[in-house]
Amino acid sequence: MKLVRFGEAGQEKPGIIDNQGEVRDLSGVVADITGATLSPDSLARLRDIDPSTLPSVPSGQRLGSCVGQVRNFIAIGLNYADHAAETGAPIPAEPIVFNKAPSCIVGPNDDVVIPRGSQKTDWEVELAIVIGSKASYVGANEALEFVAGYCVCNDVSEREFQLERGGTWSKGKGCPTFGPLGPWLVTKDEIPDAQNLSMWLDVNGERMQNGSTKTMIFNVAQIVSYVSHFMILEPGDVITTGTPPGVGMALKPPRYLKPGDVVSLGIEGLGEQHQRFVAFEEKALDTSKGRQGH
Repeated sequence: MKLVRFGEAGQEKPGIIDNQGEVRDLSGVVADITGATLSPDSLARLRDIDPSTLPSVPSGQRLGSCVGQVRNFIAIGLNYADHAAETGAPIPAEPIVFNKAPSCIVGPNDDVVIPRGSQKTDWEVELAIVIGSKASYVGANEALEFVAGYCVCNDVSEREFQLERGGTWSKGKGCPTFGPLGPWLVTKDEIPDAQNLSMWLDVNGERMQNGSTKTMIFNVAQIVSYVSHFMILEPGDVITTGTPPGVGMALKPPRYLKPGDVVSLGIEGLGEQHQRFVAFEEKALDTSKGRQGH
């Protein structure tokens, strides 16, 4: 299944994509696409519904983040061998774990705000895992049982904040709007091999990233297992799993995003995102729509 959330920011309704690619309204069945909706039993009930029996959603509706009320937004750094090579970093012996603020989550096509004072806002196409069952101290051999599905994430990053301001990476990863998720949450039964998905990212129509999840250092099962040994993973939690080569920081000379740039990205089977990057001052003055919500 492909599950979505549609509508104005803060007022999203749950939906499902039918066989023709149209959005159908699930709000008569579930209140939202959150952790409570993503248990194996709940997903089984949704799978039994014929989408054609549900109300059709008019085209042109805004898509919100494909999962709502995210409590933990966890990220894995330097998790692609070819990306580590381009940055000159050694292959990590264990996953590098950091947090993105849940408040940075936005819809897949919402504007992304370049933070006040930023000179080094960068892009990262990533495969994100959405947890479906509570997980604590699980083994890698059973970890996929705790996964509800997958989605696309742009792990937007401010490199100065992340790497030059001391402390942890999180300060350059959780700025408002730095976590577009979606367009869909695709349940794991539709993705038989999450370790063989092509992925790409364009800036203003120019291909910058062109990779595959097969070059991940730690695979999905290993990541879920590893993180579950340091915290309890709850249904609806999101783990974004690292990026392939082609980020702006690694170019010679480095290239960073500026107001007016358009970033498009996608992963095989998981859909595409499109974001316009705007200045902090521009967004602060834009009161016509509250598109920063999720």
